[in-house]
Amino acid sequence: MISHTYLGIDLGTSEVKVLLMGADGQVIASAGSALTVHQPHANWSEQDPTAWVAAMVAACTSLRSSHRSAYAGVKGIGLSGQMHGATLLDANGSVLRPCMLWNDGRSVLECAQLQAACPALQQITGNLAMPGFTAPKVAWVRTHEPAVFAQIAKVLLPKDYLRWVLTGGYVSDMSDASGTLWLNVAKRDWSDAMLAATGLGRAQMPHLVEGNAISGHLSNHAAQLLGLAQGTPVAGGAGDNAASAIGLGAVHPGDGFVSLGTSGVIFLCTAAFAPNPANAVHAFCHASANAWHQMAVMLSAASCLKWVTQLTGMADESALLDAVAQLGAPERAQCPLFLPYLAGERTPHNNANASGVFAGLRQSHSAAHLGYAVVEGVCFGLLDGMDALRQAGGHASQLQLVGGGAKSALWAQLLADTLNLNIATYKVSSVGAALGAARLGQMAVEGNDAASIARICTQHAIDHLYQPVATNQQALTRRHRQFKALYQSLQSNFAAMAEV
Repeated sequence: MISHTYLGIDLGTSEVKVLLMGADGQVIASAGSALTVHQPHANWSEQDPTAWVAAMVAACTSLRSSHRSAYAGVKGIGLSGQMHGATLLDANGSVLRPCMLWNDGRSVLECAQLQAACPALQQITGNLAMPGFTAPKVAWVRTHEPAVFAQIAKVLLPKDYLRWVLTGGYVSDMSDASGTLWLNVAKRDWSDAMLAATGLGRAQMPHLVEGNAISGHLSNHAAQLLGLAQGTPVAGGAGDNAASAIGLGAVHPGDGFVSLGTSGVIFLCTAAFAPNPANAVHAFCHASANAWHQMAVMLSAASCLKWVTQLTGMADESALLDAVAQLGAPERAQCPLFLPYLAGERTPHNNANASGVFAGLRQSHSAAHLGYAVVEGVCFGLLDGMDALRQAGGHASQLQLVGGGAKSALWAQLLADTLNLNIATYKVSSVGAALGAARLGQMAVEGNDAASIARICTQHAIDHLYQPVATNQQALTRRHRQFKALYQSLQSNFAAMAEV
Protein backbone atom coordinates (compact mmCIF):
# COMPACT_ATOMS: atom_id res chain seq x y z
CA MET A 1 0.00 0.00 0.00
CA ILE A 2 1.22 3.50 -0.90
CA SER A 3 0.96 5.42 2.36
CA HIS A 4 1.48 9.02 1.26
CA THR A 5 0.10 10.54 -1.92
CA TYR A 6 -1.00 13.99 -3.06
CA LEU A 7 -3.92 14.98 -5.25
CA GLY A 8 -3.75 17.76 -7.84
CA ILE A 9 -7.03 19.14 -9.19
CA ASP A 10 -6.78 21.30 -12.31
CA LEU A 11 -9.92 23.09 -13.49
CA GLY A 12 -9.26 23.77 -17.17
CA THR A 13 -11.55 25.28 -19.77
CA SER A 14 -12.22 22.00 -21.56
CA GLU A 15 -11.89 19.51 -18.68
CA VAL A 16 -11.20 18.98 -15.01
CA LYS A 17 -8.04 16.92 -14.68
CA VAL A 18 -7.01 15.20 -11.46
CA LEU A 19 -3.60 13.64 -10.77
CA LEU A 20 -2.21 11.38 -8.07
CA MET A 21 1.43 11.88 -7.11
CA GLY A 22 3.53 9.89 -4.68
CA ALA A 23 5.56 11.54 -1.91
CA ASP A 24 8.62 10.78 -4.07
CA GLY A 25 7.24 13.06 -6.79
CA GLN A 26 6.37 10.26 -9.20
CA VAL A 27 3.06 10.50 -11.04
CA ILE A 28 0.88 7.51 -10.24
CA ALA A 29 -2.22 8.17 -12.36
CA SER A 30 -4.51 10.85 -13.73
CA ALA A 31 -8.09 11.14 -14.91
CA GLY A 32 -10.27 13.79 -16.50
CA SER A 33 -13.86 14.81 -17.08
CA ALA A 34 -14.92 17.06 -19.96
CA LEU A 35 -16.48 20.52 -19.72
CA THR A 36 -18.51 22.56 -22.22
CA VAL A 37 -18.16 26.27 -22.95
CA HIS A 38 -21.34 28.21 -23.76
CA GLN A 39 -21.26 31.19 -26.12
CA PRO A 40 -24.77 32.69 -26.14
CA HIS A 41 -23.59 35.82 -27.98
CA ALA A 42 -20.56 36.97 -29.97
CA ASN A 43 -17.53 37.54 -27.66
CA TRP A 44 -19.31 35.83 -24.74
CA SER A 45 -17.82 32.74 -23.10
CA GLU A 46 -19.44 31.19 -20.03
CA GLN A 47 -19.61 28.03 -17.91
CA ASP A 48 -21.90 26.82 -15.16
CA PRO A 49 -19.85 26.48 -11.93
CA THR A 50 -21.95 23.51 -10.83
CA ALA A 51 -20.61 21.68 -13.90
CA TRP A 52 -17.07 22.15 -12.51
CA VAL A 53 -18.08 20.38 -9.31
CA ALA A 54 -19.73 17.51 -11.17
CA ALA A 55 -16.63 17.11 -13.38
CA MET A 56 -14.32 17.19 -10.37
CA VAL A 57 -16.34 14.49 -8.61
CA ALA A 58 -16.49 12.36 -11.79
CA ALA A 59 -12.73 12.60 -12.36
CA CYS A 60 -11.93 11.80 -8.72
CA THR A 61 -14.37 8.89 -8.74
CA SER A 62 -12.59 7.47 -11.79
CA LEU A 63 -9.20 7.86 -10.12
CA ARG A 64 -10.45 6.30 -6.91
CA SER A 65 -11.90 3.35 -8.80
CA SER A 66 -8.69 2.59 -10.71
CA HIS A 67 -6.17 3.28 -7.91
CA ARG A 68 -7.93 2.66 -4.60
CA SER A 69 -4.85 2.16 -2.44
CA ALA A 70 -2.98 5.22 -3.71
CA TYR A 71 -6.12 7.34 -3.61
CA ALA A 72 -6.81 6.34 -0.03
CA GLY A 73 -3.34 7.61 0.91
CA VAL A 74 -3.98 11.24 -0.10
CA LYS A 75 -2.47 13.52 2.57
CA GLY A 76 -2.86 16.86 0.80
CA ILE A 77 -4.72 18.48 -2.10
CA GLY A 78 -3.60 21.24 -4.44
CA LEU A 79 -5.70 23.31 -6.82
CA SER A 80 -5.03 24.87 -10.20
CA GLY A 81 -7.41 26.55 -12.57
CA GLN A 82 -8.21 28.66 -15.56
CA MET A 83 -7.63 32.27 -14.56
CA HIS A 84 -9.73 35.46 -14.63
CA GLY A 85 -13.23 33.92 -14.51
CA ALA A 86 -15.86 35.91 -12.58
CA THR A 87 -17.81 33.54 -10.32
CA LEU A 88 -20.42 35.60 -8.47
CA LEU A 89 -22.06 34.33 -5.26
CA ASP A 90 -24.82 35.72 -3.08
CA ALA A 91 -24.86 35.77 0.73
CA ASN A 92 -25.97 32.11 0.79
CA GLY A 93 -23.16 30.98 -1.48
CA SER A 94 -25.49 30.46 -4.42
CA VAL A 95 -24.20 31.19 -7.94
CA LEU A 96 -25.83 34.34 -9.31
CA ARG A 97 -25.10 33.84 -13.01
CA PRO A 98 -22.89 31.72 -15.30
CA CYS A 99 -19.19 32.37 -14.84
CA MET A 100 -17.70 34.74 -17.43
CA LEU A 101 -14.48 33.02 -18.57
CA TRP A 102 -10.97 34.23 -19.35
CA ASN A 103 -11.74 34.44 -23.09
CA ASP A 104 -14.98 36.42 -22.67
CA GLY A 105 -14.45 39.67 -24.57
CA ARG A 106 -17.59 41.68 -23.91
CA SER A 107 -16.05 44.22 -21.47
CA VAL A 108 -13.88 46.35 -23.78
CA LEU A 109 -15.70 49.57 -22.82
CA GLU A 110 -15.41 48.76 -19.12
CA CYS A 111 -11.62 48.44 -19.46
CA ALA A 112 -11.41 52.06 -20.62
CA GLN A 113 -13.76 53.13 -17.83
CA LEU A 114 -11.62 51.39 -15.19
CA GLN A 115 -8.48 53.08 -16.47
CA ALA A 116 -10.24 56.45 -16.27
CA ALA A 117 -11.64 55.73 -12.80
CA CYS A 118 -8.22 54.69 -11.45
CA PRO A 119 -5.37 56.37 -13.38
CA ALA A 120 -2.83 54.47 -11.26
CA LEU A 121 -4.23 51.12 -12.48
CA GLN A 122 -1.08 50.05 -14.31
CA GLN A 123 1.22 50.98 -11.43
CA ILE A 124 -0.95 49.11 -8.91
CA THR A 125 -1.69 45.98 -10.90
CA GLY A 126 1.35 45.87 -13.20
CA ASN A 127 -0.97 45.09 -16.08
CA LEU A 128 -3.20 46.70 -18.68
CA ALA A 129 -6.95 46.57 -18.26
CA MET A 130 -8.04 43.87 -20.70
CA PRO A 131 -11.42 42.19 -21.19
CA GLY A 132 -9.86 38.88 -20.14
CA PHE A 133 -9.35 40.08 -16.56
CA THR A 134 -11.95 39.71 -13.82
CA ALA A 135 -12.60 43.32 -12.78
CA PRO A 136 -13.87 44.52 -16.20
CA LYS A 137 -16.26 41.56 -16.31
CA VAL A 138 -17.77 42.53 -12.95
CA ALA A 139 -17.94 46.15 -14.13
CA TRP A 140 -19.96 44.89 -17.10
CA VAL A 141 -22.37 43.12 -14.74
CA ARG A 142 -22.67 46.35 -12.73
CA THR A 143 -23.84 48.18 -15.86
CA HIS A 144 -25.88 45.55 -17.66
CA GLU A 145 -27.17 43.33 -14.82
CA PRO A 146 -27.57 45.71 -11.85
CA ALA A 147 -29.94 43.35 -10.01
CA VAL A 148 -27.26 40.64 -10.09
CA PHE A 149 -24.52 43.07 -9.08
CA ALA A 150 -26.52 44.24 -6.06
CA GLN A 151 -26.58 40.67 -4.69
CA ILE A 152 -22.83 39.98 -4.96
CA ALA A 153 -21.49 38.85 -1.59
CA LYS A 154 -18.33 37.15 -2.91
CA VAL A 155 -16.38 37.10 -6.17
CA LEU A 156 -14.38 33.91 -6.65
CA LEU A 157 -12.06 32.70 -9.37
CA PRO A 158 -13.00 29.30 -10.87
CA LYS A 159 -10.67 27.07 -8.84
CA ASP A 160 -11.58 29.02 -5.70
CA TYR A 161 -15.20 28.05 -6.18
CA LEU A 162 -14.05 24.42 -6.05
CA ARG A 163 -12.14 25.28 -2.87
CA TRP A 164 -15.30 26.71 -1.32
CA VAL A 165 -17.11 23.45 -2.15
CA LEU A 166 -14.23 21.45 -0.66
CA THR A 167 -13.54 23.46 2.49
CA GLY A 168 -16.35 25.95 3.01
CA GLY A 169 -13.78 28.79 2.95
CA TYR A 170 -13.58 31.83 0.69
CA VAL A 171 -9.86 31.86 -0.15
CA SER A 172 -7.66 32.64 -3.14
CA ASP A 173 -3.93 32.52 -3.80
CA MET A 174 -1.61 35.33 -4.90
CA SER A 175 -0.90 34.06 -8.43
CA ASP A 176 -4.53 33.65 -9.46
CA ALA A 177 -5.58 36.86 -7.69
CA SER A 178 -2.95 38.71 -9.76
CA GLY A 179 -5.18 38.20 -12.80
CA THR A 180 -8.19 40.00 -11.37
CA LEU A 181 -6.95 43.64 -11.64
CA TRP A 182 -7.88 44.02 -7.96
CA LEU A 183 -4.52 42.95 -6.53
CA ASN A 184 -1.63 45.24 -5.70
CA VAL A 185 0.85 42.74 -7.14
CA ALA A 186 3.97 44.25 -5.59
CA LYS A 187 2.39 44.32 -2.09
CA ARG A 188 0.55 40.98 -2.52
CA ASP A 189 -2.66 42.49 -1.12
CA TRP A 190 -6.02 43.66 -2.41
CA SER A 191 -6.08 47.25 -3.72
CA ASP A 192 -8.82 49.34 -2.16
CA ALA A 193 -8.59 51.81 -5.05
CA MET A 194 -9.15 49.14 -7.70
CA LEU A 195 -11.98 47.54 -5.73
CA ALA A 196 -13.67 50.93 -5.35
CA ALA A 197 -13.40 51.48 -9.11
CA THR A 198 -15.74 48.51 -9.61
CA GLY A 199 -18.04 49.34 -6.69
CA LEU A 200 -16.71 46.53 -4.49
CA GLY A 201 -14.86 46.23 -1.18
CA ARG A 202 -12.62 43.81 0.67
CA ALA A 203 -15.63 42.09 2.23
CA GLN A 204 -16.54 40.75 -1.19
CA MET A 205 -13.04 39.37 -1.82
CA PRO A 206 -11.67 36.02 -0.64
CA HIS A 207 -8.90 35.80 1.95
CA LEU A 208 -5.44 35.61 0.37
CA VAL A 209 -2.77 32.95 1.00
CA GLU A 210 0.41 31.85 -0.76
CA GLY A 211 -0.03 28.99 -3.21
CA ASN A 212 2.04 26.51 -1.19
CA ALA A 213 0.35 27.32 2.14
CA ILE A 214 -2.66 25.57 3.67
CA SER A 215 -5.89 27.37 2.70
CA GLY A 216 -8.36 25.12 4.51
CA HIS A 217 -9.30 21.52 5.20
CA LEU A 218 -11.67 19.09 3.53
CA SER A 219 -15.16 19.33 5.05
CA ASN A 220 -17.16 16.28 6.06
CA HIS A 221 -19.53 16.74 3.10
CA ALA A 222 -16.67 17.13 0.61
CA ALA A 223 -14.82 14.16 2.11
CA GLN A 224 -17.86 11.98 1.47
CA LEU A 225 -18.24 13.47 -2.01
CA LEU A 226 -14.68 12.61 -3.03
CA GLY A 227 -14.09 9.54 -0.87
CA LEU A 228 -11.21 11.13 1.08
CA ALA A 229 -10.49 11.76 4.75
CA GLN A 230 -12.20 14.67 6.45
CA GLY A 231 -9.69 17.37 7.41
CA THR A 232 -7.28 16.70 4.55
CA PRO A 233 -5.32 19.96 3.99
CA VAL A 234 -6.03 21.93 0.80
CA ALA A 235 -3.23 24.19 -0.50
CA GLY A 236 -3.73 27.69 -1.82
CA GLY A 237 -2.92 26.47 -5.31
CA ALA A 238 -2.26 28.63 -8.34
CA GLY A 239 -3.48 29.93 -11.65
CA ASP A 240 -2.89 27.46 -14.44
CA ASN A 241 0.35 28.93 -15.78
CA ALA A 242 1.96 29.37 -12.37
CA ALA A 243 0.89 25.82 -11.48
CA SER A 244 2.43 24.56 -14.73
CA ALA A 245 5.67 26.31 -13.76
CA ILE A 246 5.63 24.53 -10.39
CA GLY A 247 5.07 21.24 -12.23
CA LEU A 248 8.07 21.99 -14.45
CA GLY A 249 10.29 23.10 -11.58
CA ALA A 250 10.42 26.68 -12.85
CA VAL A 251 10.75 28.42 -9.50
CA HIS A 252 14.00 30.44 -9.62
CA PRO A 253 14.73 33.74 -11.40
CA GLY A 254 15.61 33.00 -15.03
CA ASP A 255 13.63 29.73 -15.09
CA GLY A 256 10.83 29.67 -17.62
CA PHE A 257 8.87 27.82 -20.25
CA VAL A 258 7.14 28.24 -23.58
CA SER A 259 3.69 26.73 -23.97
CA LEU A 260 2.55 25.94 -27.50
CA GLY A 261 -1.07 25.09 -26.86
CA THR A 262 -4.23 26.61 -28.32
CA SER A 263 -2.72 29.90 -27.16
CA GLY A 264 0.97 30.61 -26.67
CA VAL A 265 2.71 31.66 -23.46
CA ILE A 266 6.24 32.58 -22.46
CA PHE A 267 6.58 32.36 -18.69
CA LEU A 268 9.64 33.76 -16.87
CA CYS A 269 10.35 33.67 -13.13
CA THR A 270 11.61 36.98 -11.71
CA ALA A 271 13.21 37.91 -8.39
CA ALA A 272 11.01 40.98 -8.04
CA PHE A 273 7.86 42.54 -9.44
CA ALA A 274 8.83 43.39 -13.06
CA PRO A 275 5.94 44.94 -15.01
CA ASN A 276 5.83 46.20 -18.60
CA PRO A 277 2.14 47.02 -19.10
CA ALA A 278 2.82 49.29 -22.07
CA ASN A 279 3.60 46.17 -24.11
CA ALA A 280 0.81 44.04 -22.59
CA VAL A 281 3.18 41.96 -20.44
CA HIS A 282 1.48 40.23 -17.53
CA ALA A 283 3.38 40.68 -14.24
CA PHE A 284 1.95 38.35 -11.58
CA CYS A 285 2.82 36.85 -8.23
CA HIS A 286 4.27 33.34 -8.39
CA ALA A 287 2.94 30.49 -6.25
CA SER A 288 5.36 30.96 -3.34
CA ALA A 289 6.20 33.90 -1.08
CA ASN A 290 8.48 36.67 -2.39
CA ALA A 291 8.42 35.31 -5.93
CA TRP A 292 6.94 36.82 -9.08
CA HIS A 293 6.73 36.00 -12.74
CA GLN A 294 6.14 37.62 -16.12
CA MET A 295 4.08 36.28 -18.99
CA ALA A 296 3.84 37.17 -22.64
CA VAL A 297 0.61 35.76 -24.04
CA MET A 298 -0.45 35.31 -27.65
CA LEU A 299 -4.02 34.22 -28.24
CA SER A 300 -3.43 31.86 -31.18
CA ALA A 301 -0.50 29.44 -31.35
CA ALA A 302 -1.00 25.72 -32.05
CA SER A 303 -4.58 26.63 -33.03
CA CYS A 304 -3.08 28.40 -36.06
CA LEU A 305 -1.51 25.13 -37.21
CA LYS A 306 -4.80 23.29 -36.75
CA TRP A 307 -6.56 26.00 -38.78
CA VAL A 308 -4.13 25.91 -41.72
CA THR A 309 -4.18 22.10 -41.71
CA GLN A 310 -7.94 22.16 -42.19
CA LEU A 311 -7.65 24.99 -44.72
CA THR A 312 -5.21 23.07 -46.91
CA GLY A 313 -7.02 19.75 -46.63
CA MET A 314 -4.05 17.92 -45.13
CA ALA A 315 -4.82 14.74 -43.19
CA ASP A 316 -3.59 16.15 -39.86
CA GLU A 317 -1.03 18.52 -38.36
CA SER A 318 1.69 15.86 -38.42
CA ALA A 319 1.26 15.34 -42.15
CA LEU A 320 1.52 19.07 -42.78
CA LEU A 321 4.62 19.39 -40.60
CA ASP A 322 6.21 16.46 -42.45
CA ALA A 323 5.64 18.37 -45.71
CA VAL A 324 7.11 21.53 -44.16
CA ALA A 325 10.22 19.60 -43.11
CA GLN A 326 10.97 18.88 -46.77
CA LEU A 327 11.43 22.58 -47.53
CA GLY A 328 15.03 23.70 -47.77
CA ALA A 329 16.36 27.06 -46.63
CA PRO A 330 15.92 28.76 -50.04
CA GLU A 331 12.27 27.63 -50.22
CA ARG A 332 11.56 28.79 -46.66
CA ALA A 333 12.96 32.21 -47.52
CA GLN A 334 10.39 32.48 -50.34
CA CYS A 335 7.40 31.45 -48.23
CA PRO A 336 4.65 33.99 -47.53
CA LEU A 337 4.62 35.80 -44.21
CA PHE A 338 1.84 35.06 -41.72
CA LEU A 339 0.45 37.26 -38.95
CA PRO A 340 -0.90 34.73 -36.38
CA TYR A 341 -3.65 36.95 -34.96
CA LEU A 342 -6.64 34.73 -35.68
CA ALA A 343 -8.26 35.71 -32.35
CA GLY A 344 -6.75 39.18 -31.96
CA GLU A 345 -3.55 39.58 -29.97
CA ARG A 346 -2.42 40.33 -26.45
CA THR A 347 1.38 40.70 -26.01
CA PRO A 348 2.76 43.06 -27.19
CA HIS A 349 -0.05 44.67 -29.21
CA ASN A 350 -3.14 44.39 -26.97
CA ASN A 351 -5.23 44.58 -30.13
CA ALA A 352 -8.48 42.62 -30.13
CA ASN A 353 -9.10 43.70 -33.73
CA ALA A 354 -5.83 42.32 -35.12
CA SER A 355 -6.47 39.49 -37.56
CA GLY A 356 -4.62 36.72 -39.33
CA VAL A 357 -2.91 37.68 -42.58
CA PHE A 358 -0.98 35.88 -45.32
CA ALA A 359 1.24 38.27 -47.28
CA GLY A 360 3.29 37.53 -50.38
CA LEU A 361 1.17 34.66 -51.70
CA ARG A 362 2.06 33.27 -55.16
CA GLN A 363 0.51 30.60 -57.36
CA SER A 364 3.60 28.50 -56.74
CA HIS A 365 2.95 28.25 -53.01
CA SER A 366 1.78 24.88 -51.70
CA ALA A 367 0.31 23.63 -48.44
CA ALA A 368 3.85 23.14 -47.15
CA HIS A 369 4.72 26.78 -47.81
CA LEU A 370 1.61 27.93 -45.95
CA GLY A 371 2.38 25.52 -43.11
CA TYR A 372 5.89 26.89 -42.74
CA ALA A 373 4.61 30.47 -42.79
CA VAL A 374 2.22 29.64 -39.95
CA VAL A 375 4.72 27.95 -37.60
CA GLU A 376 7.24 30.70 -38.35
CA GLY A 377 4.61 33.39 -37.73
CA VAL A 378 3.79 31.88 -34.33
CA CYS A 379 7.51 31.89 -33.50
CA PHE A 380 7.74 35.55 -34.53
CA GLY A 381 4.75 36.39 -32.32
CA LEU A 382 6.49 34.69 -29.40
CA LEU A 383 9.70 36.58 -30.19
CA ASP A 384 7.79 39.87 -29.98
CA GLY A 385 6.52 38.72 -26.59
CA MET A 386 10.02 37.70 -25.45
CA ASP A 387 11.37 41.11 -26.46
CA ALA A 388 8.67 42.73 -24.32
CA LEU A 389 9.72 40.58 -21.35
CA ARG A 390 13.36 41.48 -21.87
CA GLN A 391 12.46 45.19 -21.88
CA ALA A 392 11.10 44.69 -18.36
CA GLY A 393 14.28 42.95 -17.20
CA GLY A 394 13.26 39.37 -17.89
CA HIS A 395 16.05 37.00 -18.84
CA ALA A 396 16.62 33.33 -19.63
CA SER A 397 19.22 31.24 -21.41
CA GLN A 398 16.97 28.20 -21.74
CA LEU A 399 13.23 27.61 -21.84
CA GLN A 400 11.27 24.41 -21.36
CA LEU A 401 8.78 23.64 -24.16
CA VAL A 402 5.36 22.21 -23.32
CA GLY A 403 1.98 21.90 -25.01
CA GLY A 404 0.90 20.15 -28.19
CA GLY A 405 3.50 21.99 -30.27
CA ALA A 406 6.28 20.45 -28.18
CA LYS A 407 5.81 17.20 -30.12
CA SER A 408 7.28 18.82 -33.25
CA ALA A 409 11.08 18.79 -33.50
CA LEU A 410 10.81 21.21 -36.43
CA TRP A 411 8.85 23.73 -34.36
CA ALA A 412 11.17 23.35 -31.37
CA GLN A 413 14.26 24.04 -33.49
CA LEU A 414 12.58 27.00 -35.16
CA LEU A 415 11.77 28.41 -31.72
CA ALA A 416 15.38 28.01 -30.59
CA ASP A 417 16.60 29.81 -33.71
CA THR A 418 13.99 32.56 -33.47
CA LEU A 419 14.29 33.28 -29.73
CA ASN A 420 18.07 32.69 -29.71
CA LEU A 421 17.61 30.43 -26.67
CA ASN A 422 18.11 26.77 -25.87
CA ILE A 423 14.76 24.94 -25.97
CA ALA A 424 14.36 21.76 -23.89
CA THR A 425 11.71 19.09 -24.39
CA TYR A 426 10.76 16.08 -22.24
CA LYS A 427 9.51 12.54 -22.58
CA VAL A 428 7.36 12.74 -19.45
CA SER A 429 3.77 13.58 -20.37
CA SER A 430 2.41 14.73 -17.00
CA VAL A 431 4.21 18.05 -16.83
CA GLY A 432 1.39 20.46 -16.37
CA ALA A 433 -0.89 22.31 -14.04
CA ALA A 434 -2.31 19.20 -12.33
CA LEU A 435 1.19 18.05 -11.38
CA GLY A 436 2.00 21.56 -10.15
CA ALA A 437 -1.17 21.51 -8.05
CA ALA A 438 -0.16 18.19 -6.48
CA ARG A 439 3.30 19.61 -5.69
CA LEU A 440 1.68 22.63 -4.04
CA GLY A 441 -0.40 20.23 -1.95
CA GLN A 442 2.76 18.43 -0.91
CA MET A 443 4.51 21.67 0.08
CA ALA A 444 1.51 22.78 2.12
CA VAL A 445 1.80 19.57 4.15
CA GLU A 446 5.56 18.90 4.22
CA GLY A 447 6.94 22.46 4.24
CA ASN A 448 7.14 25.52 2.01
CA ASP A 449 10.57 26.85 3.01
CA ALA A 450 13.32 27.24 0.40
CA ALA A 451 14.76 23.79 1.04
CA SER A 452 11.34 22.13 0.67
CA ILE A 453 10.61 24.05 -2.53
CA ALA A 454 13.95 22.92 -3.99
CA ARG A 455 13.33 19.31 -2.94
CA ILE A 456 9.78 19.08 -4.29
CA CYS A 457 9.96 21.35 -7.37
CA THR A 458 12.62 19.49 -9.30
CA GLN A 459 13.03 19.80 -13.05
CA HIS A 460 12.50 16.80 -15.30
CA ALA A 461 15.14 14.96 -17.29
CA ILE A 462 15.61 16.55 -20.69
CA ASP A 463 14.76 14.38 -23.68
CA HIS A 464 16.21 16.73 -26.29
CA LEU A 465 17.93 20.12 -26.22
CA TYR A 466 17.52 22.34 -29.28
CA GLN A 467 20.23 24.98 -29.64
CA PRO A 468 20.17 28.06 -31.91
CA VAL A 469 21.84 27.61 -35.30
CA ALA A 470 23.52 30.82 -36.47
CA THR A 471 23.01 30.18 -40.18
CA ASN A 472 19.25 29.78 -39.63
CA GLN A 473 19.05 32.97 -37.59
CA GLN A 474 20.25 35.26 -40.39
CA ALA A 475 17.28 34.55 -42.65
CA LEU A 476 14.86 34.61 -39.70
CA THR A 477 16.10 38.04 -38.59
CA ARG A 478 15.36 39.46 -42.04
CA ARG A 479 11.90 37.89 -42.19
CA HIS A 480 11.08 39.03 -38.67
CA ARG A 481 11.78 42.62 -39.67
CA GLN A 482 9.32 42.16 -42.55
CA PHE A 483 6.83 40.55 -40.17
CA LYS A 484 6.90 43.56 -37.82
CA ALA A 485 6.65 46.02 -40.70
CA LEU A 486 3.64 44.13 -42.06
CA TYR A 487 1.77 44.49 -38.76
CA GLN A 488 2.60 48.18 -38.56
CA SER A 489 1.37 48.80 -42.10
CA LEU A 490 -1.95 47.03 -41.44
CA GLN A 491 -2.58 48.15 -37.86
CA SER A 492 -4.77 51.11 -38.79
CA ASN A 493 -6.93 48.91 -41.03
CA PHE A 494 -7.77 46.23 -38.48
CA ALA A 495 -10.30 48.31 -36.54
CA ALA A 496 -12.03 49.44 -39.73
CA MET A 497 -12.30 45.84 -40.98
CA ALA A 498 -13.73 44.75 -37.62
CA GLU A 499 -16.58 47.27 -37.96
CA VAL A 500 -17.81 45.82 -41.25
